[in-house]
Amino acid sequence: MTEQAEPSPHSFVPPRLHSAPGSGDGWVEDGSGRRFWGRFGAAGLLAHDPARGILLQHRANWSHFGGTWGLPGGARHESETPVQGAVREASEEAGVVVDALRLRMTSTLDLGFWSYTTVVVDVTAPFDAAVTDAESIEVRWVPVDEVAALPLHPGFGASWPVLSAELSRRTVLIVDSANVVGSRPDGWWKDRVGATERLAGRLSRLGRDGLSAASLGIDDDPSLAGTRWWPHIVLVTEGQARAARLDAPDVAAAAVAGASASGGTGSGGTGSGGAASGSVGSGASAPGGAASGGVGSGASVPGGVASGSAGSGDLLAGHGAGEAELARPVELLPAEHDGDQAIVDAVAAHAGASDVGSGSNGASAATGASDAAPRIFVVTADRGLTARVEALGATVLGPSWLLALLDAA
Repeated sequence: MTEQAEPSPHSFVPPRLHSAPGSGDGWVEDGSGRRFWGRFGAAGLLAHDPARGILLQHRANWSHFGGTWGLPGGARHESETPVQGAVREASEEAGVVVDALRLRMTSTLDLGFWSYTTVVVDVTAPFDAAVTDAESIEVRWVPVDEVAALPLHPGFGASWPVLSAELSRRTVLIVDSANVVGSRPDGWWKDRVGATERLAGRLSRLGRDGLSAASLGIDDDPSLAGTRWWPHIVLVTEGQARAARLDAPDVAAAAVAGASASGGTGSGGTGSGGAASGSVGSGASAPGGAASGGVGSGASVPGGVASGSAGSGDLLAGHGAGEAELARPVELLPAEHDGDQAIVDAVAAHAGASDVGSGSNGASAATGASDAAPRIFVVTADRGLTARVEALGATVLGPSWLLALLDAA
């Protein structure tokens, strides 16, 4: 009996599909002959390093739109969140180092019966990507201003203008701790430090779950309707509350309180297959490179996903890194003197800073990514403070807005 040859990315013949129980490897159809890869939906990882660009996969010849460039990614396993699926697939296909990633946003095309999610992450420490299976001819860091010149998977090419515009835009949520804690008469005056630590814990949970475009009020832009965001959350404390600590028991208890309700991953507001409803751009293509219209042969495979890929064995491993591991921790900012001034200073700093802190050597200009105006949200009901931060370009949201989100988390 002749031993089967190892699959090659240069071959035009797809390898035999071996799907393990619970694996998402497989096709779904919409009833009109169009096929989409991923029984539970699919996801791709857009890893952005300001010093080197984004990590792209030169797709195997045997895959759908073989020979084009797209995102590493693939079919989600059963009960796997889009973030978990994208990170797992990118690790398997391109050697992506999970500990070097920080979650920024997701962008989802949801067709009801199938969804594709682009997971955008910042690279916090440089790592060398490598081809680790037969689904890639090559993986390469590509400067942002050189991406469009490559022969891109049609779906990824259609969504790239929207995605690239967000790579250098920071999203920051600055919370006036005293104002929020004082807005609800729950006995906070008996223990200001404890009340602040409980707020910090609840913010940690919200920071893990992320915020929808609708909750941030940016869903009026059709290109952002299917997005979810993981902002840099800054909790400004003053007076006695300056003694609050993120490692305090009250913080941990509040952060864990909603884990069982949210499944521990908190993707929240999801549609079919656990993906956030909505679409990117015109909705004509999936953000990570999956053509929603079944382009060409009618088979649609997300950017970087190789149709018919070999299975991962007889049994699937447990879920890998997801929102909880990749979300940015809440930052506690104790005010030296005046809390309002500390908030104004924080807004000014974020409004004027270039987006160099999330990557491996700074310098977004090195990859051609020009800084977009940051989205800075300030939570307060103080009228004087509102006027000051709005003058700096911040959007002010009231404590009731934040408390409603925290109560729902």
